[in-house]
Amino acid sequence: MRMYDLIMKKRNGGKLSQPEIKYMIEGYTDGSIPDYQMSAMLMAIWFKGMDDEEITEMTKIMARTGDIIDLSDIKGLKVDKHSTGGVGDKTTLIITPIVAACGGIVAKMSGRGLGHTGGTVDKLESIPGYRTDIDRQKFIDTVNSCGASVIGQTGNIAPADKKLYALRDVTATVDSIPLIASSIMSKKLADGSDYILLDVTTGSGAFMKTLDDSIKLAQTMVNIGEGAGKKTVALITDMDVPLGHAIGNSLEVIESMEVLKGRGPADLIEVCMQLATNMLYLIGKGSVEECRNMAEKSIKDGSALEAFCKMVEAQGGDASYLRDTDKFERAPYSLEVKAAADGWITHMNAEKCGIASVELGAGRETKESSIDFPAGIIMQKKYGDKVKKGETIATLYTCREDSLKDAEALYQEAITIGNEEPAPEKLVFARIEKDKVERF
Repeated sequence: MRMYDLIMKKRNGGKLSQPEIKYMIEGYTDGSIPDYQMSAMLMAIWFKGMDDEEITEMTKIMARTGDIIDLSDIKGLKVDKHSTGGVGDKTTLIITPIVAACGGIVAKMSGRGLGHTGGTVDKLESIPGYRTDIDRQKFIDTVNSCGASVIGQTGNIAPADKKLYALRDVTATVDSIPLIASSIMSKKLADGSDYILLDVTTGSGAFMKTLDDSIKLAQTMVNIGEGAGKKTVALITDMDVPLGHAIGNSLEVIESMEVLKGRGPADLIEVCMQLATNMLYLIGKGSVEECRNMAEKSIKDGSALEAFCKMVEAQGGDASYLRDTDKFERAPYSLEVKAAADGWITHMNAEKCGIASVELGAGRETKESSIDFPAGIIMQKKYGDKVKKGETIATLYTCREDSLKDAEALYQEAITIGNEEPAPEKLVFARIEKDKVERF
């Protein structure tokens, strides 16, 4: 069997067999298949796609390239959430402690930034001392003592995905349903949780730009999860506009703490409440209404913030930065972006906003790139807001002064100012279960 022949087969629209997929995934994982051949295969899959059987087989094989985590030493029903990514998507930092404070168990493995979207691991590592590379026993002990732990994907958890994840980021093959579904679900099948909530984002800042494509991706992943014996539900959430006001690693941690302290942007709060409510509902904590009330109470009484601080401290982090976010390092250079005209912001291209943040140093341009934790964007004005010409609509922050002009141009391109106030945008579009799509 030769990788050359498999690339040609998929390029020509053929279906890969289980042995062929196994050869391809295992060969790339062990290094016998080089980056340049796998890059060609990824592009062939992007153009030609895969059917449900191919996607399921690839997901299972990717999961089996590493350890299948046994979380039986963790007491209680374990629920996980995974987002398909977006700009300003810091929901994991908020909903994990909410669920833990309400008696849920969250044993979560997260990824790094991919393309224009941020990564939960990068955000957590902007907290001084926080370790995302703890071993299995420390992970289990942290979950048992804190109700939650968020770590990075280790070399033993779906290592095939870890390599493919980085390669997709730099080969323009991120937005492919087979590749996204197999990437996410290979980790979910390996990480041992009993229940899975999928946050499938849709819009200009998401990998799936249309609602129909987002629903198709959600159905694919739900079917994989259910087929593996895990109760799986997906929500389709908006990512046409960046979530919250902050884009960038430590900036998003700071904003997340604002939410946990009972403040923060309304759109971020609502999406997090929906996600946390569904996670609590999945593990049987009550009716949807009761679970919503529980989630809101954990913010009001401060228990969610304390749950996050406890988890951070258990993993070596300095929780004083969370209680007093003024302690976070600030970027040395900044630039205010001004409105180009009077009117209302009628459209925001979230992807371009994300690319602007990458230009500032908040994301990776190549898989070897480093990240500047304090770099990013604070949006003073968003979709639906009225603005005046010359008014500040965003502030850019960076450690690289020469990046400011290019980032400003990108951000200006992302903003459309019109003469009429636009209609409010939905935050949650649909809920998907096995063989059921509920549109809102």
